[in-house]
Amino acid sequence: MFRRRSSGVLLHISSLPSSYGIGDFGPQAYRFVDFLHQARQSYWQILPLNYTTAATSYSPYNCFSAFAGNPWLISPEQLLSDGLLEKSDLSAHPSFPADTVDFARVVTSKNRLLKHAFDRFSGKARSESYHAFTRQHNAWLDDFVLFAAVKQRIGKHPWHQWPKSIRDRDKAMLKEIKKELRQELDYQRFLQYLVWRQYTRLRDYCRQQDIHVIGDLPLYVAYDSADVWAHPGLFKLNADKRPKYKSGVPPDYFSRTGQLWGNPIYDWNRMAKDDYAWFVDRVAHNLSLFDVLRIDHFRGFAAYWEVPASHKTATNGRWVPGP
Repeated sequence: MFRRRSSGVLLHISSLPSSYGIGDFGPQAYRFVDFLHQARQSYWQILPLNYTTAATSYSPYNCFSAFAGNPWLISPEQLLSDGLLEKSDLSAHPSFPADTVDFARVVTSKNRLLKHAFDRFSGKARSESYHAFTRQHNAWLDDFVLFAAVKQRIGKHPWHQWPKSIRDRDKAMLKEIKKELRQELDYQRFLQYLVWRQYTRLRDYCRQQDIHVIGDLPLYVAYDSADVWAHPGLFKLNADKRPKYKSGVPPDYFSRTGQLWGNPIYDWNRMAKDDYAWFVDRVAHNLSLFDVLRIDHFRGFAAYWEVPASHKTATNGRWVPGP
């Protein structure tokens, strides 16, 4: 895949110019691809495109899901051209700073537009592409939309603070919640469909322009995520579903106390029992989206720094052999 003497540019989608407060999959992204082509570049490294949250300062490396895409990157202009918004919907959006992303205002503004789009979408028959998307991604999509819907309903608290029956995924309770939150589940599923559709259009255009997209897969996932909630047995958690250990790196010349990242640690021995199926699915999902995949901190496959969860720094961790 990598070409001899080739080059490219690293730029996250959110850094593109936009009238809607954050870069997105719309016209400016296509303009940037044209620029890369004209500049005889071969690669666009875009970093993770996962669902970011206020709780982690909207970092793309600490997300609600290792699979779900970021709905704030959805292009209103494309929703207009697809008949899901009208010009009057776009004329009312507020002004935003040109050089920074005010995430809180972006989320409020885009949520309003996306709700309008969902109302129009709900009044139409579901397209075959929508059904194909939900079938293809059902392994992670159902758990994620339920996670996101519950977040909206009970105040966005971390999942370990949810009522015990929901935290522990009691089957009867989840069945009841799915009935009660059906509308919100449909909305969250719709958002993921839009992210997938708009991004894959952009990726296909990159390929037409001979630009290869480099994706980014962080080794770890966030604790407050659909992944850990849905698959707690894959992580080193205690009986209350809290982490026993946290991720990080040891002290070095750059930091006397090391770096305490705080992600939960994988239980690789447990994951080995099904041939690491969840992690393999995660890699396969990313390979379906990108032409080249960078695994961040892949050194952890050989050995990783494990810090007791109660510690405030990474100083007294230990190296543990990886898988």
